[in-house]
Amino acid sequence: MTAVTKTKKATKSTAAKPRTAAKSSPKPAVSAPAADAGNAALVQRREAAVPRGVASAASVFAARAENAELWDVEGNRYIDFVGGIAVLNTGHRHPKVVEAAKAQEDLYTHTSFQVVPYEPYVALAEKLNALAPGDFAKKSLLVTTGAEAVENAVKIARAATGRSGIIAFSGSYHGRTLMTLGMTGKVTPYKKDVGPFPADIFRAPFPDARNGVTVQDALKGLETLMLTDADPSRIAAIIIEPVLGEGGYLPVPTEMLQALRAICDQHGILLIADEIQAGFGRTGTWFAIQHSGVVPDLITVAKSMAGGYPLAGVIGRAEVMDALAPGGLGGTYGGNPVACAAALAAIEAIESEGLLARSTALGEKFRARFAEIGARTAPYRMWDIRGLGAMLAIEFVTDFETATPDAALTQSVIAHALKRGLILLGCGMHGNAVRIMVPLTASDAIIDEGLAIFEAALADALAG
Repeated sequence: MTAVTKTKKATKSTAAKPRTAAKSSPKPAVSAPAADAGNAALVQRREAAVPRGVASAASVFAARAENAELWDVEGNRYIDFVGGIAVLNTGHRHPKVVEAAKAQEDLYTHTSFQVVPYEPYVALAEKLNALAPGDFAKKSLLVTTGAEAVENAVKIARAATGRSGIIAFSGSYHGRTLMTLGMTGKVTPYKKDVGPFPADIFRAPFPDARNGVTVQDALKGLETLMLTDADPSRIAAIIIEPVLGEGGYLPVPTEMLQALRAICDQHGILLIADEIQAGFGRTGTWFAIQHSGVVPDLITVAKSMAGGYPLAGVIGRAEVMDALAPGGLGGTYGGNPVACAAALAAIEAIESEGLLARSTALGEKFRARFAEIGARTAPYRMWDIRGLGAMLAIEFVTDFETATPDAALTQSVIAHALKRGLILLGCGMHGNAVRIMVPLTASDAIIDEGLAIFEAALADALAG
């Protein structure tokens, strides 16, 4: 097996020819770093200036990036299979996104939509309403972060129903604000030492047959929850990620989503689909819940909506979204005009470049290659390859007989991959899965190069 290494030349790549950048975005070569600007020096500066709670998976600092490639401040090249945590479905610096953002910057960068509104916000809301599933009138709220979107979805649901209770699921991740942490179903590192959390948040079991929780078990647990703690008449919404993100890239079975829709309809509860990580083509559809045919009442969105710019939102039934009085929704930076322009361009790129179909094809390719790599390089160590479209995870265990999660091997693979020039990120309740969030615009040559690095890193990790 031939090892794949980083090239020290920031202006050259032996893989695919990079996508052409916007004319106004020249690509400067990365010169030798200053004494205080190399990776090691920047790590020291970071540790002195930034709280330790803001963790970074990699110890290298970005200098520039293009599509699915990134160069650090020392000129080392990396293939990016993380995409800023599923933010870059259209890749780093997509030309259409860059062009649209710069054109908007030449006009105005901020007025606050609550003071002087602007057309890009309205145009994006119209586009989101058209993309979201459901044959009914919709409206969209734009905010800045995913956690802010979830907070507002809860606020809207409570106002629309006159109820306060929220049901979330084990293993879920909905954000790091106090309200969203209450809904997030993983203690370390997110909830550790920062409670107590808001009341009227309840947790139901997530269906994970691999760990002994069937759909029937999960529904029975939800039924018990509603009998013992969460009176259905007081529940405003049930929120679920159609594919668990931080929890391990586990798709929710269609049967479960259909049952949740029926339960919500029976009790007058709103169903919220948290699509912040899974949306905008990552699973091969605009929204992951579309694989099931189930239509939610509210959808939270962020990440890849704006091609790298900070933007999030809530899409929902018009009558539900109108539940709050004027002034009840908003935020100073919500729906920033530059981010809105970028989002419209990113959505257009997904449409015009066929990235939904590309996601499906990439998913099939990754599944096949990971199966080959597992059989060839790590027999009985790659326990599961799962996901939807190009939203995939590989789970590592000590052996197939006990299926004991192997977080140490997982972290070793990630570390060796970074040394060889591939950026990876873990996930899962036990930290023993690697998730794939490669830009959907990545060329086949870049994908193949990244997979070769992955296999070499896996071999390194197994060799100790």
